[in-house]
Amino acid sequence: MKINFIKNKKGRLRDQTPGCTHHTYSRIIDNKSYMKPKKNKYLMEQVVRKALKKYNFELNIYTLLDNHFHFVIRTIAGEAKISTIMQFIKSQFAQSYNKSENRTGPVWNERYGDKIIEYAEDPVAYFNWLCHYIFFNAVRKGYVTDPGEYEFSCRKFFFEEDYKPRVKLTMSEYFLKLGKTVTERIEKFLEIEKLYIEHLKKKTEEMLLA
Repeated sequence: MKINFIKNKKGRLRDQTPGCTHHTYSRIIDNKSYMKPKKNKYLMEQVVRKALKKYNFELNIYTLLDNHFHFVIRTIAGEAKISTIMQFIKSQFAQSYNKSENRTGPVWNERYGDKIIEYAEDPVAYFNWLCHYIFFNAVRKGYVTDPGEYEFSCRKFFFEEDYKPRVKLTMSEYFLKLGKTVTERIEKFLEIEKLYIEHLKKKTEEMLLA
């Protein structure tokens, strides 16, 4: 699936426009697996809970991998900017991680990456495709074969009404726009997942033939 962005918008990283939905991501320095131990993924979840308590924003999606993370965050007009939220999360994790490991020095390899959902020509299509890209990270990395089995992600939030995430999540308007009822939304979401799986298979076949 090709995602087209509004002209002159795609390259505007770290845009501070309030009320936008941001796909943010960042990698550990030198591609190290500092978050491989479960305790460090739990630490990141704790930091995100602190951020949600300190600042007013919505967390729509998250996935924690061994060497990087993905968040989808919607900022609120008149509240904290995305740069403030991300700086808090990354710095708090780095400080806590260094203290627990009795180390000094940088933890993160880069400034956070940021793509704004609203700058896609079709934000609904982009958001729901992005969900599967994020959820299937654990599959592509070989952690699990089923994205729903991965503990440090939130795929179940979209399927199970009684699911209680360890980190507070808010359902995105772009998922809600998939249908008028829960059943309609899930059916459409699964259709998009099927397209994403076909996309992955095609990419794998192209790599094998290269």
